[in-house]
Formats: sequence, C-alpha cells, structure tokens
Amino acid sequence: MSGQNLMASSTIVDTDIIIDVGRGIPEAVNCMQELKSTSRLAISIVTQMELIVGCANKSELRTLEKFLQQFDVVTIDPPISDKAVDLLRLYRLSHCLLIADGLIAATAIIWNYPFISKNQRDYRFIQNLNLLPYPYKKA
Repeated sequence: MSGQNLMASSTIVDTDIIIDVGRGIPEAVNCMQELKSTSRLAISIVTQMELIVGCANKSELRTLEKFLQQFDVVTIDPPISDKAVDLLRLYRLSHCLLIADGLIAATAIIWNYPFISKNQRDYRFIQNLNLLPYPYKKA
C-alpha cells in the first residue's frame, strides 16, 4: 500500500519492535496492542525490506508477509529521499546515523506521524521527529 492511502492517525513502527513481536517478547507485544488501540500502524518500506532480508526460508517469509498485512507500508518518494539526505548530512558524522535509520526517520517526519523504536538512542537527537517513548503506554 502506498503512503497516499494512509490515515492521518498512523504511527510508524521501527523494525526492532516488529522483530520482538515476532519473537513473542511481552514488552513489544503489549506496545503493539497499545498502539493499535489508538492509531493505525504503518512501517517504512525500508523496514519491510529489512524484515524480508532477515527471513531464513520461504516459510518464514510467508509468515512475515501475513503478519505485515496489518501495517500500511509507506513508500519512499522524493520528499522522503531529500529529507533522508538532509538528516544524513546533519547526523551521520556526529551521531553515526545509518542510511536505513535516516530513511525511516525521514518517512515519519515528512508524513508528520509519531514514530516508535526500541532503539531510542538511534533517533532521539533528530529534530522534528515525534519519537514516542518505549515501552509505549497510552495516556
């Protein structure tokens, strides 16, 4: 699904949380349940690619594809690409921002969606990123 079909109340979920949900980690499972009760869930296409690369066989890939049906997938467009380049210029040398993390953060910033990641330290320095706390608890 392209980003144009997303609802205004979506939350972008990072790869690390989805991996932990797949492993049955209670903290991640609870986090996803809390988020689902207040917003639609979305992932960057970069997250989708990272998860596919992590599959060891076709069975895991089928399971992953079924699981990902609950998420809207936001594709990379020119504004996201441009923002990711800006973020890398700002934060690559000072904070070791990685390309994938830059693209995922840029997606959340451009769409003005909250973003949640278990790895808070990878994102907390990024200006204009609405980084939700992890573990997430709705107010």
